[in-house]
Amino acid sequence: MQNLLIQISPIGRNVMPLIIKPGPCCQRFHRCFTTGRVSYSRLNAARQHFTRHKKLFPGLLSQVVRQSATAAEAAAPEISQKAQKIVGGWLLSCAGMCAGAVLLGGITRLTESGLSMVDWKLFKDMKPPRSQQEWEEEFEIYKQYPEYKYVAQEKGDMTLSEFKFIYYMEWGHRMWGRGVGLVFALPALYFLKKGWISKALKPRLAIYTALIGFQGFLGWYMVKSGLQEQPNSTDIPRVSQYRLASHLGSALLLYTLFLWNGLAHVLPPAQIPDFKQLARVRGMAHGLMAAVFVTALSGAFVAGLDAGLTYNSWPKMADRWIPDDLLAISPKWKNIFENATTVQFNHRYLAQGTVVLISAFWLMVRKYPLPIRARLAVNCLAGMAFIQATMGILTLLWYVPTHLAATHQSGSVVLLSMATWLALELRRLPK
Repeated sequence: MQNLLIQISPIGRNVMPLIIKPGPCCQRFHRCFTTGRVSYSRLNAARQHFTRHKKLFPGLLSQVVRQSATAAEAAAPEISQKAQKIVGGWLLSCAGMCAGAVLLGGITRLTESGLSMVDWKLFKDMKPPRSQQEWEEEFEIYKQYPEYKYVAQEKGDMTLSEFKFIYYMEWGHRMWGRGVGLVFALPALYFLKKGWISKALKPRLAIYTALIGFQGFLGWYMVKSGLQEQPNSTDIPRVSQYRLASHLGSALLLYTLFLWNGLAHVLPPAQIPDFKQLARVRGMAHGLMAAVFVTALSGAFVAGLDAGLTYNSWPKMADRWIPDDLLAISPKWKNIFENATTVQFNHRYLAQGTVVLISAFWLMVRKYPLPIRARLAVNCLAGMAFIQATMGILTLLWYVPTHLAATHQSGSVVLLSMATWLALELRRLPK
């Protein structure tokens, strides 16, 4: 209290002549401001003073509140650089776990393993079948669902060993998702108790918690769509491409948030020389990040509809720049999301457009005085864009081999990382 009075005494001196009235409470209140010494009688006098004369000094009251907040903030213990680095490393670890979940999810999809576990139980799922009898019981449950019926009709009966492979793929993906939650939640509680979480980061932790929980819900919601009976026995059982895109999009969003805040904790901010086009460069960097994100999201529709197998030529699609069946579905807008030809067409040109934008940005900023790390981020982004485009073309031409398609999906995460890093390096620093 004494330190607080010392902080706000200049305010009191400026307006004291306007509010001091005859009486012992006013005199004791005045001595509190002028001496900075506090006793029980003076605290009681201050209380009486505010009660009796509160209508006379609303301006002083508001200034006292503001000054008190400033003083309390200044008195709060600062988080050490070491603690900030540790928190940053933890956030980057969470980002790495999210990236691993995206990679495992892609492989699970490519190996057609996602529908092997036909229910979702938070704790029971953590223990896979162990005995031969348990495996056979689980296999019999799987046989009741559309995917097994389709495989048995088109490819012949599935063996128990084949079922074990796809089951373990899906089980590993689910356990990794639970691991993301643990890697986030346990250190978060510890750091909060230690006081290492800044005021700005605390609401973001709530957002991360909600997104992680939402991811688990979306995962099962997506799988559930593929367990429904198909209208025709020849239809391939698939999860909804809308739910798949939502699942991937929320995972990429969570990854980007973890990465941004993790890098902000571990990388010291670089001072950017002020030049005329700086605001424009910052805006374009965020635009590139959005373009990479949207292109990756369009890839989820390609995966959901197996659209990578419709036209396996480049740069044309079956010797045509615009295929005949681009708008085959009615109403027309559904082609964007439900026509495999249109979905591949969109992904192609979004990817090519993103590469062109990144290349143009690289050429434009060469003449600007960017810091060393920002310059490195631009170069890495441009180089990775061409690598990713090359992998996409080869995946298409070679009829989507699993290893190359999984590498291509991982490349989208790397490219998004580079774009996020660049936007972070060019961010506006608080004065």
